[in-house]
Amino acid sequence: MEKNNKIAVIGAGIVGLCNALQLQQQGYQVTLFDKHGIGEQCSKGNAGHFATEQVFPLADKSLLPKLPKMLLDRLSPLRIDWRYFTKAMPWLMRFCYNMLNSKYQRHTQALKTLNKDAINAYARLLGNSFEEHVTLRGSLLTFEHGNMEEIRKLQNKFLNEGVKVDILNQEEIQALEPQLSIRIKYALLFTEVGHTADPLQLSLCVYNKFVASGGQFVQQQVTDITSSNQSWKLSTQQTEHDQFDKVILCTGAWSKRLCKQLGYKVPIEAERGYHNMLTAHALSRPVASADRQFIMTPMSTGLRLAGTVEFAGLETPPMYERAACLLEHAKSMLKDFEDVQQGEHWMGPRPSLPDSLPVICEAPDHPNVIFSFGHQHLGLTQAAISSELVANLVAKQPSAFDISPYSIARFQ
Repeated sequence: MEKNNKIAVIGAGIVGLCNALQLQQQGYQVTLFDKHGIGEQCSKGNAGHFATEQVFPLADKSLLPKLPKMLLDRLSPLRIDWRYFTKAMPWLMRFCYNMLNSKYQRHTQALKTLNKDAINAYARLLGNSFEEHVTLRGSLLTFEHGNMEEIRKLQNKFLNEGVKVDILNQEEIQALEPQLSIRIKYALLFTEVGHTADPLQLSLCVYNKFVASGGQFVQQQVTDITSSNQSWKLSTQQTEHDQFDKVILCTGAWSKRLCKQLGYKVPIEAERGYHNMLTAHALSRPVASADRQFIMTPMSTGLRLAGTVEFAGLETPPMYERAACLLEHAKSMLKDFEDVQQGEHWMGPRPSLPDSLPVICEAPDHPNVIFSFGHQHLGLTQAAISSELVANLVAKQPSAFDISPYSIARFQ
């Protein structure tokens, strides 16, 4: 493809931003579209964790016996709004189907492959801005219960997939993070992961580089994608933009509508997560709890408590009680934290597919439309590496690894 050709990227979350910058840096003329602005959805409020250690699909059969209790507890890590249950059921059935051993193993390999070079891809994309926005101090997964034999087994599970991880005892945990409670007995230290102190500022950094390279941004919602004279036309509520040679669809949890318009079915769900942003500072790296199923990440303005999974659709008002309860978990895990008050609450819809894999591919029946969405909990982690794969598709060049597991054809 000639470098002077025009490309439209729809969606200005971190995935769309990385795609836009990657293509603009490679010499294409790129226009970015998003009605909300830059990084204003999940990219603004996520946990800030580059979670390359998360190579195991969420569809794990060990979850099944826990589901009844979780669904009956209104403030458990998992909630399904009863009004949305029938709409969520087809997705949940697909999710359970993906728990089969053969699928679980295949999807693990696909996640591992995508995560392996994810942080290095950010270094390549951000250049001299990388160290300003990405901190490489690893992360902890803590255990208040359990025994060494069980934790050793989990460590070996990660090691067998090439994830570097150490076991820490209570004394070693206290030396690394002295503000953690002594009720934490063990932890897994993932040594090759990182975090950002401000996910929104990272998004703005990518955007500023994009604009400095000549990229354009249109703050409008794309309502229609149509072919016109061997090129593509995008319609918004305000006007029409035409003569794009390629279109990159990076619309996250909102991807179903435009995919359907093009003739593709995609079982994507808005898997809603919450955060509680505190002004208190307590940690030097992300700390997740295996017992409580949430994560605490140090940010430039305080401590972000993030997590939970909620199925309630895109339009249901947030249930901020789910964000508020994260503070009680944090108080139990941190010393001298009893007097900390509730912080700013936020909710964002993760774009989740039932096999825990994103869609990264050319549209089978539309060679000039490329999909890059559905990164579920790993949008921040996988955005830069996804942009390299998309750039290869645009240039008709081979990728560094097989991307067929991420094809939308698996749902057709």
